[in-house]
Formats: sequence, C-alpha cells, structure tokens
Amino acid sequence: MRDAVGVGILGFGTIGTGVAKVLLRNREVIARRLGFPLQLVRIADLDTRRDRGVDLEDIRFDDDAAGLISDPRVDIVIELIGGYDAARRMILDAIAKGKHVVTANKALLALHGEEIFGAAAKKGVDVAFEASVGGGIPILRSLREGLAANHIDSLYGILNGTTNYVLTEMEQTGEPFEAVLKRAQDLGYAEADPTFDVDGIDAAHKLTLLVAMAFGAQLTYKDIPTEGIRNVAPVDIEFAEEFGYRIKLLGIAKSHTDPAGKPRIEARVHPTMVPADHLLSKVDGAMNAVAVRGDAVGTTLHYGAGAGELPTASAVVGDLMEIAREIQRGQAGRVAPLSYMPEELHAVDLVPLGELRARTYLRFTALDRPGVLSHITGALGQAGIGIESVLQKGRGLASESVPVLVLTHPAAEADVRAAIDEIDRLPDVTGPTRLIRIEEELSQ
Repeated sequence: MRDAVGVGILGFGTIGTGVAKVLLRNREVIARRLGFPLQLVRIADLDTRRDRGVDLEDIRFDDDAAGLISDPRVDIVIELIGGYDAARRMILDAIAKGKHVVTANKALLALHGEEIFGAAAKKGVDVAFEASVGGGIPILRSLREGLAANHIDSLYGILNGTTNYVLTEMEQTGEPFEAVLKRAQDLGYAEADPTFDVDGIDAAHKLTLLVAMAFGAQLTYKDIPTEGIRNVAPVDIEFAEEFGYRIKLLGIAKSHTDPAGKPRIEARVHPTMVPADHLLSKVDGAMNAVAVRGDAVGTTLHYGAGAGELPTASAVVGDLMEIAREIQRGQAGRVAPLSYMPEELHAVDLVPLGELRARTYLRFTALDRPGVLSHITGALGQAGIGIESVLQKGRGLASESVPVLVLTHPAAEADVRAAIDEIDRLPDVTGPTRLIRIEEELSQ
C-alpha cells in the first residue's frame, strides 16, 4: 500500500467531530477504496478541553491553527471554523503554502469564491466544497461531472433544512411561525439567532454556488433577490392546500436569453407554492432536495439530509478522498471546481423580478365592510391582472380585519407590485399585502 495522505482539521465543532469519526471509524474501507490510507494527523480548535467522544490517540490536538497549516505532515487542510474573515485568511494561507483545501463554508465561497479559487489555480492546488450545499447530497459533484454534458435549463432547491422543518410543522400543527420556530430552537433544528436560515440568506449562499456550476455565471449571494419565511401564516398554508399546493422555501435558477440572444440568468430565493403532486412538495422535515433539468438528461432529483454531523462529514471525507487520489497521481485540478473552466466564468445579467410572469397568491388584510372586496379586485383589474379565485376567511364586525385571499392569473410582477402599492393605501386595508409566487413550471 502506498504512503498515507495527511489531513488536518481546522475547527472541531459538530462537523469537525463528524469528520474525525468517519475518518477513524471507516479508515479501513477508505484505504481499500483509495489503495492507501488517509491519516488524520492534526486538529486545531480554540476549545481544547471539551470531550468530543473521539479517541485522539496519536493525533495532535491544540489551538495552533498556523502550526497545523505549516505542518509538513498535513497535505490537505479542512476548514470548518465557518464565518468570513478568519476562515478566508486561513484558507488563503494554506493555499499559499501549497496545501489543498476542503471546506463546508458556503457563506465564504458565496462572497469570496473568485479570490479563493483564483489563488488555488495559481498555486496548482485543489479547493473542494461538496459539503457546502446539501450536506450529504452529492449535488455539486453531480453538476460538475455527472451532468456536465448537459445544458442546464433550470434548478429548484429546498436548500435549508431549518425552514423546511418550520414550514412542515406549521402545516401539520396549524401553529404560527413564531411558536414553531421556538420549538425548532428548543429541539436544536434552529440556531439561537435563526436569521440566516429563516430570512433565506443561507439558501442564497448555496444558490450562488449552484448558479455558478449550472450556468457558469459569476455573482455573489448579494445579487440574488431573497425573501424568507417570517411572513408565512397558517392561513397561507391552509389556502395553498385547498388549491393543491404546498409552500416551500425554494432557491430557483433558470437559463434565459434576452431578445438579442444574450444569455441571462433568473436566480431568486423565496417562499413558493409548489404543486402538491410534485416530488419537491413531498420533501418534509429537515431534509433537502434539488431538482435539476438538463436538455439531454431531463429532470433529475437529488434528495437527502442537508445538514447534521455525519451526513455533512460524509461529503467532506468524499472530497478528501478525491483530492488524495490526485495527490498520489501528482496532479491537481482534474475538474474545474465550479464545473466551468475559470476563464469561462463570466458576469451574467440577472432577470429583474419585475419582468417575471407568474400566477401569484395575494393575502390582503382588510376591514369586513361592504365594498372593500370590490375596491381590491378593481385595483387588480385596472392593473390588467386577471383573478382566478377569491376567498374571504372568517367574518368579523365592521371594525375587525379579516384576510382576503386572491389567486391571480399569470401577470408581470411589476404590475402586481404596482397594484399592491395602490391597494395597501386604501383606507379599509389594515396591513401590508403578502405575496407568494406559484411555480407553474413544476406542474409540467
């Protein structure tokens, strides 16, 4: 058997612990598949006292991250500390010292990926990041290799397990968002500060990487229009079910061309009404799924655990094994990290939300008085927006507000937004209108 490839872990939290467990527990099967061992030689973390339940005999464990990066026994550095500044510095330092890098840090790559991948290309080392999207689902490897012959037409992803858990629980219990989120935090499904999850930022980070790999489009997550699930109410979920839909937080990306034939990309994250008979609508709890449609393969669905200690560790160790093979061959860069050759990655215009045409669900909050409904439907009609269904939930006194639910025919979002602005100024409308888009292409 050939010489071992040495591995060092920066960050010994949940995922780092999982990686150590997989490397140590499965060392024999890993060596049999590689033809040589993967040897965990060093771990660095600020907390060196807590017992992680892992036998670290013969493995150096301290808080010396710089020492780990410089250690000649470490061929591959695994960055699992998260965040931006410190992680970026450590990754670039490792690259500068000729070390290959594996990371699960989608936030960092969604913001600084161009710099990191550029530095790795110049130094002739690899940066692998399968665990950054979809946890244990090999969606990035599928886009990079398995689907590489396809022109990707579209992808739809349930990319955040926390929000999917919350929406599933709201549907099953009828409880409001705040109550379900609190329970998710108590159970450990949601962070103490859930902002990145429930406001869609985490999904936007992941969609940034998927868009690059699917379309060769260069952008950051800040370019992607993003809405979270804070404003989804039980009445929205109930209405969706009545009309054959379920609400999911989706990351959506599609390939377009403008009238002159110039390529454009549609990329967005928001709550979406998905047809109840589509496979994505059946993804419940904390699970993730990504549907990819290619011109040759058709539609494929990739499903699995999107987070967690061992599913994410599975993806990290898979990356380690891929890079270790290249080290033994004396090679690097067998496949471009973002699927496209670096010189083929270009800034691409995004389709403005206002140009999108779709059926929409609108929830108005209005006083229960005669004539209010006609004012709302009249404003929609004046904007050229056809109405498919109208439903008023509950009956109140003239001084009480009730939800008025409207399902529209396909219309340009700019026109819908203009009508909403006018309706929200009506004296009998007592709260901001909520809009949820309906993704009809998933019915096809």
